[in-house]
Amino acid sequence: MHARIDAFLEMLSAERGARRNTLAAYRRDLADAASEIGGDLSRASAEQLEAYVAGLAARQLSAATAARRISALRQYFRFLLSEGDRSDDPAQRLTPPTRRRRLPKTLAAAEAVRLIEAAARIEGPVGVRDRALLELLYGGGFRVSELVSLPLKAAPKPGQSHLIITGKGGRERLIALGRPALEALDAYLRVRTHFLPKSAVKKDKAERWLFCSPTSRDGKLTRRRVQQILATAARAAGIDPKNVSPHVLRHAFATHLVDGGADLRTVQSLLGHADISTTQIYTHVAQSRLRAVMERAHPLAKRGRR
Repeated sequence: MHARIDAFLEMLSAERGARRNTLAAYRRDLADAASEIGGDLSRASAEQLEAYVAGLAARQLSAATAARRISALRQYFRFLLSEGDRSDDPAQRLTPPTRRRRLPKTLAAAEAVRLIEAAARIEGPVGVRDRALLELLYGGGFRVSELVSLPLKAAPKPGQSHLIITGKGGRERLIALGRPALEALDAYLRVRTHFLPKSAVKKDKAERWLFCSPTSRDGKLTRRRVQQILATAARAAGIDPKNVSPHVLRHAFATHLVDGGADLRTVQSLLGHADISTTQIYTHVAQSRLRAVMERAHPLAKRGRR
């Protein structure tokens, strides 16, 4: 059984570019199913799998966790079928639980601007770097893992207004940057050496990263440190730090694009979403705002509240 699971995970890594965390989660999911069912998971019947899935709800697992476990099982048994290890697919009738899509947290455009201005008010190279980080998160729609993993060579060349990154799933995408983000990044590059370690060994490791760090083990700024930078800027801007994170700025980037009239396909490309359905959540955010504006401003809506 373990050999088959190893082969399945190897296929996901080699052919689909699955990341380490995804592979680890799928391994845990399949191990859980094997433990609950008992025996060799690869020989499980449709009835056993259906009983296992029914038991997920009784164990009070979240809908997201249950959906991932079902996805792992379906992909695993499709793999076994394709490899000739099974002549049937006992998982094909498994259906994931209905998940209620929550609207993502976001910021108003004015709040995003206040956040960036608060970072820029910090004196010296730290303020220059922090402004560049926030300008890129809000102006480029980066995932924080993408931003801290940018190599120095990814920085736009003179005259360029974009950069190309490798995002989730190993997919490359182009990120277009506006003038404020480009100016902030250019200013940061002029003070970047301030953040390089003094030790020659550590400096050599940190030199390759765009956002280097003199203290981190691998020489680049950590996601945790970016969150701390955001929290500091939020407090200075009069915003509750609990409402601010790198992902909230990414949501704000997408929401404000849709609010401004950008089409979903463009937003999908800029965010690096594999599926347009993931991007469609931003239409709901924009619609709720438009509805609020209409109810506040339209004469008929006002009359209806009297």
